Amino acid sequence: MKIFALLLLTLFLMTGVVAAQTPAAAPAATPAPAEEQIAASILAAPEELRAGAAVLGYDAQGKLVTLRKGSNELVCLADDPKDNRFSVACYHKDLDPFMARGRELAAQGITGGDRNAQHRWKEIEEGKLKMPKDPRMLYVLSGKGFDPASGKVIDGSVRWVVYVPFATAESTGLSIKPKRGEPWLMDAGTAGAHIMISPPAKP
Repeated sequence: MKIFALLLLTLFLMTGVVAAQTPAAAPAATPAPAEEQIAASILAAPEELRAGAAVLGYDAQGKLVTLRKGSNELVCLADDPKDNRFSVACYHKDLDPFMARGRELAAQGITGGDRNAQHRWKEIEEGKLKMPKDPRMLYVLSGKGFDPASGKVIDGSVRWVVYVPFATAESTGLSIKPKRGEPWLMDAGTAGAHIMISPPAKP
């Protein structure tokens, strides 16, 4: 009986240790104020296009909404408060159906290659999803976070993406091998083919 009681006590103590070592789930992040989301997101765009860009961001419930209407060809997307990584983007408005479909699929848990090959690219080829035939631009700005006081992204770097649907290495003269600091063609020959230019790796 004493041995059984000792075992119960040991299990109880071990459970307490495990519970103490297990971190509590982090609360859902609260979206930044609208003006802060706007200020951060437009930094992904070329300076002369920032003032006229439309901005999509998040309301108090975390729903994606229009924070600002635009007067030019760019749509900027604020940082997702649910994502630990800071990332904002701006893209040509003609890419909005393609981008919106990507967000829709991601919300359904469909990500990675399946999101494109089995859905977006297929839908473009079937004429169900609108995608421009001519090149269109996407700018992605990533970093450690946004500092509202300085209006700058901490350790930020921009990745440039030019969508060129169905382009190939032969039609563009671009390499299909990724290399930082140089343009290369990703997803060549597909509806989502695009030229990637990532910043050089930091020393």
